[in-house]
Amino acid sequence: MPPPADGPQFSLQFRQDFETLLKWRRDVRRFRTEPLPDGMLDHLLQLADLAPSVGNSQPWRIVVVENQEKRDEVRACFETENEAAAQEYPDDRATRYRQLKLAGFKEAPVHLAIFSDTDPDQGHGLGRATMPEMLAYSTVSMVHTFWLAARAEGIGVGWVSILDPATICQILQVDGNWQLVAYLCVGYPEEEHVDPELERARWQARSPISSRVFHR
Repeated sequence: MPPPADGPQFSLQFRQDFETLLKWRRDVRRFRTEPLPDGMLDHLLQLADLAPSVGNSQPWRIVVVENQEKRDEVRACFETENEAAAQEYPDDRATRYRQLKLAGFKEAPVHLAIFSDTDPDQGHGLGRATMPEMLAYSTVSMVHTFWLAARAEGIGVGWVSILDPATICQILQVDGNWQLVAYLCVGYPEEEHVDPELERARWQARSPISSRVFHR
């Protein structure tokens, strides 16, 4: 059935371009150091703010990490947790793990720490009494919206998860109700690839969607 006449009309070219955008939305770890154009970050955050959220609560809280000392502390936290993670693998896998580039702290011109407010006034609690995790899921939706918006502008995003949330909260001195969801490195990619870096490094290949769809 075609969309209603008063709804948005997306051309075949747009739909094809959207599929291309999804395919090229890669986790970037290798950045150029040049800054984003003036106003670009604000533009991307405005688009990200259009993401859906439970009860229209918009629980995301975004910290733009500009202070170099704080960036260095975050990077030190990553290095500590990254080495601890490596030690969890057997020797051969640990060696391969240490060879992976898993973050772009040094080069990325923009660092964003994304938190989710665990008890926001906005939304009046709608939709989260039985599933309070919907707040964090909403924030993840915002992150993905930001990611696609950035990629559409030729900007790369790297999501760094090898961090201790409590340490990051302490470094950035955020509200006690805020839960760390993502630390993003943002900037222009040094190189472009349609396939994930972990596939190229032969760490883990993607599996077909059919292996993750179940019918009841």
